[in-house]
Amino acid sequence: MNRKFASMLLAATMITATGAVQAKGCLEGAAVGGVAGHVAGKHGTAGAVGGCAIGHHEANKKEKKAQQAAAASAPAAK
Repeated sequence: MNRKFASMLLAATMITATGAVQAKGCLEGAAVGGVAGHVAGKHGTAGAVGGCAIGHHEANKKEKKAQQAAAASAPAAK
């Protein structure tokens, strides 16, 4: 019981201490990676971690591409 309580307390502390974390793409990637990892051999946690990293990376690439497209279509400043 004490170990379970300590784990829950640690998790709550970590969540509160992080503040506003930018998790663009992480949740979707973690969900997909977790399912894929579970199906591929009971490695759901490793799949979720990898999926989160890849999802975050892809979201950053998409945002950068959108910013470049917006800058290219904006009129030149005088």
